[in-house]
Amino acid sequence: MAKKSYVKADEIQVKGSQIFSPVRRKWLPLTPEERVRQEYLRVLTEAYGYTLDQISEEMDVSGRGSAQARADFVIWRSPLDKTNQKAPFIIIECKSDNVTIKAQDYAQGEHYARMTHAPFFVTHNSRETKYWRVKKDRMPGYIEEIENIPHVDATDKEIEELFSKLRVFKEKEFADLLHQCHNVIRNREKKDPAAAFDEIAKILFVKVYVERKLLTRRSKENLFTVDVLNRQIAENPLDTLFQETKKSYSADRIFDDDERINLKPATGEEIVRKLEKYNLSDTSEDIKGVAFERFLGRTFRGEIGQFFTPRTIVEFMVHMIDPQEGEVVCDPASGSGGFLIRVFEIVREKILADADRQYNDFRAKVEKDKSLTDTKRAKLLQEKFDEIQQTIDQSNEGSRLWNLANRCIFGTDANDRMARTSKMNMIMHGDGHGGVHHHDGFLNVNGIFETRFNIVLTNPPFGANVEPSDKVLESDIAVKDSDERRYVREFGEPYKEAQARVKAAINKPIASLFDLPKSNESKIKTEILFIERCLDLLKPRGRMGIVLPEGVYNNPSLTYVRQFVEDRAYLKAVVSLPQETFISSGASVKASLLFLQKYSDEEKAQFDQIYSTAKAEIEAKYGDEIATEIQRLENAIAEAKENKDAESRKSLQKELKDYIKHMEEKKAAESRQLLKERFDYPIFMYEADKVGISATGEEGQNELYPNANQPKGIEKSCLEWYREFLADPESFSGTIGAEV
Repeated sequence: MAKKSYVKADEIQVKGSQIFSPVRRKWLPLTPEERVRQEYLRVLTEAYGYTLDQISEEMDVSGRGSAQARADFVIWRSPLDKTNQKAPFIIIECKSDNVTIKAQDYAQGEHYARMTHAPFFVTHNSRETKYWRVKKDRMPGYIEEIENIPHVDATDKEIEELFSKLRVFKEKEFADLLHQCHNVIRNREKKDPAAAFDEIAKILFVKVYVERKLLTRRSKENLFTVDVLNRQIAENPLDTLFQETKKSYSADRIFDDDERINLKPATGEEIVRKLEKYNLSDTSEDIKGVAFERFLGRTFRGEIGQFFTPRTIVEFMVHMIDPQEGEVVCDPASGSGGFLIRVFEIVREKILADADRQYNDFRAKVEKDKSLTDTKRAKLLQEKFDEIQQTIDQSNEGSRLWNLANRCIFGTDANDRMARTSKMNMIMHGDGHGGVHHHDGFLNVNGIFETRFNIVLTNPPFGANVEPSDKVLESDIAVKDSDERRYVREFGEPYKEAQARVKAAINKPIASLFDLPKSNESKIKTEILFIERCLDLLKPRGRMGIVLPEGVYNNPSLTYVRQFVEDRAYLKAVVSLPQETFISSGASVKASLLFLQKYSDEEKAQFDQIYSTAKAEIEAKYGDEIATEIQRLENAIAEAKENKDAESRKSLQKELKDYIKHMEEKKAAESRQLLKERFDYPIFMYEADKVGISATGEEGQNELYPNANQPKGIEKSCLEWYREFLADPESFSGTIGAEV
């Protein structure tokens, strides 16, 4: 019997700037790509059981000696299949660590798999590994992501089963597990859905806390196991661990000081037993993030009834705003954190793509230098790679990804359950949770204050009212002394001034902090105050995307609100959504999306000057006429008074009052019209019919941004039209969309 040949851990040999390839049986230059390849070879042999005599490395798959068609690894079902040159089983494409694997990498793997008639291929780097099946009965480009690749001893039946297991099963498995935990609590503890969800959230926070202690080596033992908990001498060991967890999140005000895990020890033990086998730190963000959102969607929509912004709307709004590295974003009504999560993901992708560009530019330069030996070239590449990795390592304080996660993402929600959910959702998607807090989004707390943000994205609550009895309480704005010192250190005088403003309003109505409420209003719609709050939060030239009910755009009684916005920001775009957009999320109101950009100081000064001049001109236009008419009416009133004609005097006084009011309104309207003529700019308008979600919440056709489900006959998506508009606004006229 032939002796099987495996790669052992100690066989991955590195010597200076060289690494040994067991498959090719030679030393190779130690480039970052080569390290990834040889380390994955160990996974293939140790975890999957494949032997070296089943594997070829850097193999020409074209049959013509093409240097451009070399697969990193080609694996056969057996050594005999390789010897007999049968079609291979799996193609492996490896990429260096700072590459975000993109569609072109999938396409390359698919191309090699189709050329060799391999049914499986893998795209891999240390950030992510994706497994694919090739559908031979479909055109090139049609591939499906699956759960895993077969092990060496997989039977034909097991391979067939694996071939049918799409990747979503991983997400579904974790989402179902969370639901099982939810049901255990509901059934055993007789809690309502909301209370059961709260307990799940607490336990997930404990699990994340324990895993982070392990990763940072602050703990030698995994405390989140049934065995460890059973060894503790405590009435409720899980709650003891939760109390420790609470301290690490104290600055975020996610948990009340007296909050505890309200489960019987046996129930808590069962939840830990179900969750302990999952390592959330090692589970990729796309799997655990989507799984957590699946769980949220089913639990909240179906049972708790909280309102969520559909993912297609979040995706569209974030791409319309186009966040960049270094920009600071806020959602003052963050809900489940959808906007913040997507900003984090998109900017992270941009940072990783830029790191990839830096490395590839350097590699191209080094490879052109013919004076370098292979060893020297590999050494330079590895040094550059390591240097770039330091700049994007999220665990390194001050790195690009650390700054994104810790200095650029801020959100708050007045509902403690939503704040907690938002924070956990962000952790599941890769972090950025540190800036998410539980407090009223109208108030300056925890680094959220006026003129601080480049971007505000939000879907504020509709229809509710802010009452005069809703007052600023000292407890609402209280922060610990240690946190206060940190905020002062980070934000300086602007933070002190912002805190002084809100402290001065203690025991006063929240509405008193704003300009929009009319003095005679007993209450004001929440969305109206959020418009002003979001504008206040923006820096000059900051950008905003907000979901608003259509009444804000067309209700005559809200003209003052529209003018308030026009006086402070450019209206960049208005996108009208179909009636059914939010029905599946629990809201029936028809809404539109407003995108704007706050004036710079210079633009605001220009606007004010034009407006002041317009008002002066209109004042001059009617000055004599008004003075003459007022004088006439005042004389008539005096004459009626002299004649003791009380009825005529009363009628004339009303006529004078009505005339003054009419002329003030006329002057205001004409001044505003003159302002618009002189401070004129185009606004992008789009009326959407299909936004990717039906009234029942099912996925549907989507014309908002490029996607696989775009309606037939749509020339370009809304996002593509908008980008063309930004490049040449003057070429557009009318409303784009359903009424082109």
